[in-house]
This record gives sequence, C-alpha cells and structure tokens, in this order.
Amino acid sequence: MQLPEFDDVVQARQFIAPYLPPTPLVHSWPLSQLMGCEYHLKCENFQPVGAFKVRGGVNLVGNLEAAAKSAGVISASTGNHGQSIAFAGRIFEVPVIIYGPEHNANPLKIQVMRELGAEVRLHGRDFDEARIEVERVAQQEGYRYVHSANESKLIAGVGTMGLEIFDILPQVDVIVVPVGAGSGACGNALVARQLKPEVEVIGVQSAAAPACWTAWKERRLDVEAETQTRQEGLATRVPFEMTLRLMWDLLDDFILVGDEEIDAAVRLLARHAHIVAEGAGAAALAGAMKLRQRLQGKNVVGIVSGGNIPLQRYAELLSTGE
Repeated sequence: MQLPEFDDVVQARQFIAPYLPPTPLVHSWPLSQLMGCEYHLKCENFQPVGAFKVRGGVNLVGNLEAAAKSAGVISASTGNHGQSIAFAGRIFEVPVIIYGPEHNANPLKIQVMRELGAEVRLHGRDFDEARIEVERVAQQEGYRYVHSANESKLIAGVGTMGLEIFDILPQVDVIVVPVGAGSGACGNALVARQLKPEVEVIGVQSAAAPACWTAWKERRLDVEAETQTRQEGLATRVPFEMTLRLMWDLLDDFILVGDEEIDAAVRLLARHAHIVAEGAGAAALAGAMKLRQRLQGKNVVGIVSGGNIPLQRYAELLSTGE
C-alpha cells in the first residue's frame, strides 16, 4: 500500500487546476464572536458537485491508465464520493457504476450521480454492505474498483484544499475536519505537517457512527461499529487501512459529537454564515463548538465538506431548535 506524500498533493493541484477552481476561505465574524476565536470556513460546498471529494475523483480518474478508463470504474458511496467519481467520469469519458445503500440513501445525491451519467445501483442496508457487493462485482466483471478511502490519488487530490488554506491563511493554528472514512483529514494533515508542523489538525466524527474514532483511539483496524447516525456522509461501519495509518501518524486529536450537535451546527451555519451544509459538512463546526474553550484566540479553519442536504430535511432542521 503506497501512502500519499506531500509531493503527491502538489502534483494533484497542478492536475486538477483546469477542472476545479479554488474554493473560498471565508472569515465568519458572528461565529468568531460566538466561539472566541477567529473562525474561518473552507467552503467545499461550493464545488461543482457540492462536496470536497470531487478533488480526489478528478485526480484519480484523470490519471488512470487507458485500459482502466476503457473498462470503466466501479465504486460504493453514500453520495459525495459517488458524485465525485461520476463528475470525473463525465470529464474524462470513463464509464462509471456507483453502488449505494438501499436504506437512507440521499435522493439528491443519487439524482445528481445519474444526471452526471453514472449507473447507480442500490444494494444493502448501509454503505459497507454496498461496498462489499461492489468488491464482488468488480472482481467478477473486470472493472477498476475505486475504494472510497484506500486510494493514494484520492487523498492527494483532497489534500489540495489544504494548500489553498495556507495560500490565504498561512497563520492558521487549527484545522478541524469531519471524518467519514478520513480522506479529508488525511489530505489536510499531509499539507499541514509539511507547511506548518505546529498546526493542530483535529478530526470530528458522529458518536452514532464511531468506527474510525474507535480505531484511531485504540490503534487497531479490527473494529466494527453500528451506524445509527442520520448524517449519511459520516456513516461508515468499519475503518480503512490507508486513512487510519495516515491519521495515526498525522492527526493531533479526534473527537466525537452527537447528531443533535451536528444538526445545531447546520442551523448555525445557515443563520450566522449564510452557508448551506449537510450534516457531514457541519460536523467541523460542531466539533469546534465542543472545543471552543481550547480554541480561544486562535485562527481556526473548519472544513465545510459538503452542502448536499435534501431540501425537506433542511427545511425541517431550520424550523426546529435554536
């Protein structure tokens, strides 16, 4: 397993530049006042598919060998990873098949994947059951299987957002990143360790789907956890080797937040920053709110990893709670 390095992120930035412009880094004075730090939002919800993973999808699919491009790619996703592969497949004319879970699938993400030209198949009760079926089909039918985490070029592509953060805010002290499978945390940490090693990189996961958190804390991969979270972008049942190995080496801290705290962060982003975020995209703010005493006076960047939230769910969230 070839782990990505900082130079891979630099190369990825050059490769994806013609397809993906940099996303904004926005200072929010209301959130800064609320938390007592200087809080900045890395707005990956402004990507063409509404989420950060498209950086990795373009970098990986665009760099495939001709035979793999011709055969097509197959992957499993709750939505954002699948959209990223579908978007890249459209750019580079590569056939794409995405498996998603039958239960609790995000209809907005499913629709976008299909509109981008991917064949979408629904299978199993959660992401991991869909992933297991993909691995079987890929081996049987000869597609290039794209794992949602164990892919060096995916992580390197995602890490390009870290380069953009340092371009605008070289004085950053803390980067807070949501963790589903961990590619975002790994990519940002690779950059931070190279450019400013004293920067704290903190992962945030839902307490209702704590597989990666448990594996990180206990330094073992043989973990399986229930996925009771309603934040589908964080709903992984097992950890993955490449991202865990990187997070063991690179993350400074890893915390859990409740789904209610994430829902509250969705509302805070709407009210105070006028930002639309899905649950995973609001998890960094939920984590920062939990750690606000520790973050006092610091320059903090929270990754808004995605904004693909169904309109009905968004309306319900905004109409309840404070």
